[in-house]
Order: sequence, then C-alpha cells, then structure tokens
Amino acid sequence: MTPEYVIQILREALMTAFWLSAPLLAVGFVAGIVMSFIQILTSIQDSAFNAIPRLLAFLGAFILAMPWMLSKITAYTVLTLGDLSRYAR
Repeated sequence: MTPEYVIQILREALMTAFWLSAPLLAVGFVAGIVMSFIQILTSIQDSAFNAIPRLLAFLGAFILAMPWMLSKITAYTVLTLGDLSRYAR
C-alpha cells in the first residue's frame, strides 16, 4: 500500500465524518443562537432554558437526518470494503 492510498483512505474517512456531522452541528449552532437571543430578550439566566431546547432540536435533526446518514455511511463502507484488493498491493 502506497502512501497515496493511505492519504486517500484518510481523506475519504474525514470527508465522510465531516458530511455526517455538518447538518447536526449546524442545527445545534442555529438553535443555540436562537435560544441565546431569546435569553437576551427575556433576561432569563437559567442554563436549562438554553440547553434543553438545543438538545431537542439536535435530537429532532438527528432523527430526520438518520436515513440520509445511514445511506452515506453505507456508501462509504461499501466503497472502502467493497474492493479490498486495491489495498493489498
């Protein structure tokens, strides 16, 4: 296995991890900004007020994105393990 193959495998793994995590992180970020803005407007300083809706938004996004995430990780696994002979050179 040449260094180019190792770099390609690592690049594919990192890009797959990025694309799997990006939608969930974006939803968590937007929910956090919205809840912080609501806290500023209402002057509520309770930490649970910020955390619980953000967790619920994250959970909802995770449930909605699960079919897409499973198809993405399945395609990556099939690509990686489908042709093991190319790694044995």
